[in-house]
Amino acid sequence: MQVLIYNLLLFFYRLGILLASPFNAKAKLWIDGRKNWRSKLSNFQWGKEKRIWIHCASLGEFEQARPVIEKLKSQELKPQIILTFFSPSGYEIRKNYKQADVVMYLPHDTKASAKVFLDLVKPDEALFVKYEFWFHYLNELSKKNIPTILFSSVFRNEQVFFKWYGGFFRTMLTKFSKVFVQNEKSKLLLQSIAIESELSFDTRFDRVYEIAQNRKYFPLVEKFKGNSKILIAGSTWPRDEQLLLQLINENTLSGFKFIIVPHDINLKKIIALQKKMKVESVLFSELNNENALTAQILLVNSIGSLSSLYASAEIAYLGGGFNAGIHNVLEAVVYNIPVLFGPNYKKSEEAKELVALGEAYTVSSFTELNAAIQTASSKTNLLGKKYVEERIGGTEKIVAYLSNKF
Repeated sequence: MQVLIYNLLLFFYRLGILLASPFNAKAKLWIDGRKNWRSKLSNFQWGKEKRIWIHCASLGEFEQARPVIEKLKSQELKPQIILTFFSPSGYEIRKNYKQADVVMYLPHDTKASAKVFLDLVKPDEALFVKYEFWFHYLNELSKKNIPTILFSSVFRNEQVFFKWYGGFFRTMLTKFSKVFVQNEKSKLLLQSIAIESELSFDTRFDRVYEIAQNRKYFPLVEKFKGNSKILIAGSTWPRDEQLLLQLINENTLSGFKFIIVPHDINLKKIIALQKKMKVESVLFSELNNENALTAQILLVNSIGSLSSLYASAEIAYLGGGFNAGIHNVLEAVVYNIPVLFGPNYKKSEEAKELVALGEAYTVSSFTELNAAIQTASSKTNLLGKKYVEERIGGTEKIVAYLSNKF
């Protein structure tokens, strides 16, 4: 009965997306991207290497899978990687990811699709990232005795697994051969329903630590900085930019210059933002030896540099806290700088922990932003880098477990 209800819910979910697809670009990508998946897999030239299937919901989960994939691919006997996504926001951005041999949407979670997918791929192991629980895939993997791993997972009291009516979903957890969790609370919650797990933290700690060790160096940015301090604002949205504009135009922060990296790098939008500034600003693409000395604001109009630019800053403001959620907090704190962000940060476990440690500050208004900057700029005993260093090594644990299974 529970499987029937599950199938019906997924059927109506797919039907809703299908009906929306003529009017919604993301829904259309979701539908069209799942067409012809059988022929794609049937026509792929499989090698003799071991095959590892890794499934991510979206882009955030891909960033957790990435260090594991790259560690596996660095081994002498490189496995073939089959990477699947549930969401267009993950697939469309990473569909050309070079370290994966196959990148595709996850076919619908039906008994027939799961069986055909696994028969075509024949994975030696399957890895699911963080939150992905698909009954038919997990059930078929279990039937075929394929080791199945969940990693970088987080569990909370309010999740269905821990409710009296959550038996069906608890059954899904029993299908995993191994569960790696991000924190001790998740481990204890799983123990309460007789599921064993191992603490390995979030694999993104490994990723940001590696980036910091090999960061890009920008001589012109250092020239722009000079003897000033830098407040960098990463992945900002309009609500974030309103606060920052007030901070800039009222000149309440002496001794600081600003680097602003908008979430949307559309040039027209960046120029519109630039025109609202009362002090000299320059685009990253136009930075040179002359304007680097006179500009007070650096507007970054390209992607790929933010994680390294944090190294030049004394304080970081993370965008998204007035929207769905904040940008990756770890990319900033790995450089041992305090971070600030808007009120919507509860989906980020590390943000909550850093607020509790006094390494991060949440702001809802201009007054709070000013006060938080003053507090953060006077802080001396910073623990952000230590916080990251104490949590690296999860990738090694997961890969070591996989190696022992082969």
